[in-house]
Amino acid sequence: MSELAPALEDHSPASELSHFPRNLIVLDTETTGLDYKTEKLIEIAAVKLIDGEVTETFSSLVNPEKAIRHSSFLIHNISEEMVQDAPTIAEVLPRFMEFVGDHAYVAHNAIFDYSFINEASKALYGQRFVNQRIDTFEMYRAVFPDEASHGLNSMLHRFGYQDEVVLHRALDDAMCLAKVFPRLRALYEQKFAWRLSQLPHVPYLVERYLRIQKASNALQAEMSDLKDIFKLYFQNGGTPIEASSGEVLSSHYRRNYLYDEKRVWNIALQANIQSQMFKLNPRALEKVIDRSEIEESVKEALRECRLSMHENRSVNFAKVVAAPEAPIVIADAVVPEKAEASVIEEEVSEG
Repeated sequence: MSELAPALEDHSPASELSHFPRNLIVLDTETTGLDYKTEKLIEIAAVKLIDGEVTETFSSLVNPEKAIRHSSFLIHNISEEMVQDAPTIAEVLPRFMEFVGDHAYVAHNAIFDYSFINEASKALYGQRFVNQRIDTFEMYRAVFPDEASHGLNSMLHRFGYQDEVVLHRALDDAMCLAKVFPRLRALYEQKFAWRLSQLPHVPYLVERYLRIQKASNALQAEMSDLKDIFKLYFQNGGTPIEASSGEVLSSHYRRNYLYDEKRVWNIALQANIQSQMFKLNPRALEKVIDRSEIEESVKEALRECRLSMHENRSVNFAKVVAAPEAPIVIADAVVPEKAEASVIEEEVSEG
């Protein structure tokens, strides 16, 4: 720890976070639906944010050459009549890419916008959209984890823009995001710098964490007991109760079905709806690749499907507990022998 502290003194928050670009593109998209593999872009917009100020804008409707889902129309109110004379993505994307250049881009729930732009880029250019991605949804959740919602509306209101409303039109929403991003970024950088400043104090923070964990476990046990009483109350004919603060205690049943997986899979394949019903479980897939007894050629084919790799670090608290002493009998004498210590581990995930 003594070697770490001086190193931290040489890193100001600005230099430590120099990987966070000062000049950025803020973008937003609207689409015919939610599935980037089957749906298309119908609007794309971007603004250049230079030192926190908007300097240029780009916006275009896009003819998707397919129908717009009614559920999506209800969100953005872009009709098929509005896009029927718009340029196609083959015309719009080159201009958009020229506007963006090699700048990093900011978006709220950025994976959504990225997925559609990336699909268009692969279709037109045969290559991925590789610009650095900054997701304000994740930043907002990191800075304000206790917010009930982490949508763009919530973030606008949090930063004092109560009169701003998310219209779900690409340029309007990109401009709203550009307004709040400098303030969000400042808080995010401050939080990161604060974390760095705590590194010399980790031994104390370990003790503090364990105290909080002990209190949290006790509270969780108490809350579990209370919920069991509430369930019993409703089982005996109890009616909903409104607390003085306005919350209402009520009860309902949730149905859980057990399905014939093989039959469901066959039906999904025949109806071509498997992408709507099944989501790939990467952890289960890794177990298949690493531990199953399937043919090596199949494992290799699965490995080739990997697009990228991310590592998540976890930390563990391990407590060495001495096992009971095991007696050794020598003739008529009993001599105690310490058994090999065992280790109890509790994993603490990053939150």
